[in-house]
Amino acid sequence: MKKEFIGVWLKSRIIRNRQRDIEKIISMINSAEINAKVTKSIKLNNDTATLIFREIYESVRQLADAKWWLLGYEPLNHEISLEALKDFDIKDKLKLNSLDRFKKTRHDVNYRGFRATIQQAEEILDFWDKCGGEIIKKLRDEIGEANPRENHKV
Repeated sequence: MKKEFIGVWLKSRIIRNRQRDIEKIISMINSAEINAKVTKSIKLNNDTATLIFREIYESVRQLADAKWWLLGYEPLNHEISLEALKDFDIKDKLKLNSLDRFKKTRHDVNYRGFRATIQQAEEILDFWDKCGGEIIKKLRDEIGEANPRENHKV
C-alpha cells in the first residue's frame, strides 16, 4: 500500500488508525472462510444467485478488512475496503482486477434493487476458489510474522 495514498485516506477520513487486534483479525479471517464454505454449499440458480454473490462478496470484503487491520488501519467505508487486496502477490493476480466490478455489482444489488445473475455469482465464486485460499494463507502468514512469539490458533 503506497504511503502517499494512506496519508490522503487518513486526512479524508476514509480510514483511521487502529491498534492491531490479532484476535479480531483472526476472527474476521475465520468468519470469511466459514461464510464462503456455507455459501458454496447452496445450489446456484436464478433465485439464489444474488444471495450467493452478496455472501461471497462479504467474505472477500472481510479478508480486505483483515488486511487493513494488520496494517494498523480501519476502513470506514466499503469504497476503500477492497483496495487492501489489490497489492497481494498471488498466482492469479489478474483476478484482483475484478474487485472494482464486484464492488459495483454489490452496490447495485444492495441499493438499486438489481439481482445478480448466475454468471456474476459464478464469477465471484471462481474468484473465491482461485484467490480466497491463497489470500487467507498470506494473511495468516502475516499474522505469524507480526507475532512470532505468540502461538495463535488461526
